[in-house]
Amino acid sequence: MIKIVPAMDIINGQCVRLTKGDYGTKKVYSSNPIEIAKQFEDIGLKYLHIVDLDGAKSKHIVNQYTLKKISDSVSMEIDFGGGLKSEKDIELAFDSGASAVTIGSIAVQDKKLSLGWLDKFGSEKIILGADARNGKIAITGWQEETNISVIDFIQSYFDAGIRRVICTDISKDGTLEGPAFSLYKTIKKKFPKLELVASGGISKIDDVRKLNEMGIDSVIIGKAIYEKRIELDELKEFLC
Repeated sequence: MIKIVPAMDIINGQCVRLTKGDYGTKKVYSSNPIEIAKQFEDIGLKYLHIVDLDGAKSKHIVNQYTLKKISDSVSMEIDFGGGLKSEKDIELAFDSGASAVTIGSIAVQDKKLSLGWLDKFGSEKIILGADARNGKIAITGWQEETNISVIDFIQSYFDAGIRRVICTDISKDGTLEGPAFSLYKTIKKKFPKLELVASGGISKIDDVRKLNEMGIDSVIIGKAIYEKRIELDELKEFLC
């Protein structure tokens, strides 16, 4: 059964959403992310994906206090990302309640450092963030596009021991136009032993059902929940 992972993007301690990673499209949904997290937990959701958007821009962790408040208020397993560029940042995220961290930009910019973290903390604690636009990896809060293909990027880290990847199709993120089914199908076929987390574009419960039928391991859902395109009660069919 596919794991449901609600998304919580944080700017200035507030719960927001962007469209296609554009900070100019910011929409604030709540100034109380703790309350939102509790709503997720109350229906039985066990996982939470938090992105520090201030951190992604600043290139260092910014919203650790918000992470700490959330982790102290719920018992959900939290993965945290956004601006993690040093071991100090990673340890601060863990100290603030994260169960795992997602590394994206730094995994592109400094592979040696990233592999050192993978070796030190283990594959259960380090998640690879493979954010792609037109099949190419994008970094720095999705503001810079590289020439690295998403498949090659995942392959290089899979060979090194990464076993969980959050793959976001930036062109789909926040659009409510449906996820990149073909991309996820390709990745899953190429890496059947990889725990693949689909992210971006989820618009309705049928999208989740289709990803589940495809054998995708987890799905991150953001705007569809906040815009009530998917009601929380609808997600109960995927709870174990």
